[in-house]
Amino acid sequence: MSERDMSGRDKGPGAIALGWWSREIAPRDIPAARGLAARLRRAAPLAVLCEPKVQDLAQALGIGPGQAERLVQLAMLLAEVREHGGETLARRLGGDEPVLSPFRFQRLMRAEGDELTDHLRRAIHMADHRCNLAALAADLLNWEAARPRWCFHYFGADAPIEPPVKETEEKTA
Repeated sequence: MSERDMSGRDKGPGAIALGWWSREIAPRDIPAARGLAARLRRAAPLAVLCEPKVQDLAQALGIGPGQAERLVQLAMLLAEVREHGGETLARRLGGDEPVLSPFRFQRLMRAEGDELTDHLRRAIHMADHRCNLAALAADLLNWEAARPRWCFHYFGADAPIEPPVKETEEKTA
């Protein structure tokens, strides 16, 4: 069962995750939200999967047992974000005066599994717990495709929409 926006179209994974975060984690003045965020930040992977609210997120995203590791990572990192903003995490980390050094950014881009989660957790802290949560969630769910875009964003550029035409392709066209 997928969630739909007001026009009846299916919501993307970023919008679904943002809606879940807004309801379940963002209202830190509500004890249940504060408690869930704390449990998700500190829990072992199996404990994260045992949270009913995380199972609600999985169902809304259409995530099954084969993607359990990615779901755990997503839930743990969403719990680190305190404020949804317009800038992607990579843009908040980089730019003219980066808060994350280029060397550490390279380590983040090469990281996998638990190491990736640890690097992203630190990055969220360095970005003052604020980023575009929908973009972060969508990127985490499709991390391999997101990595190149993160490199462009970190260095303050927009990622190209289409790959440039190679010189040999121009000559044959």
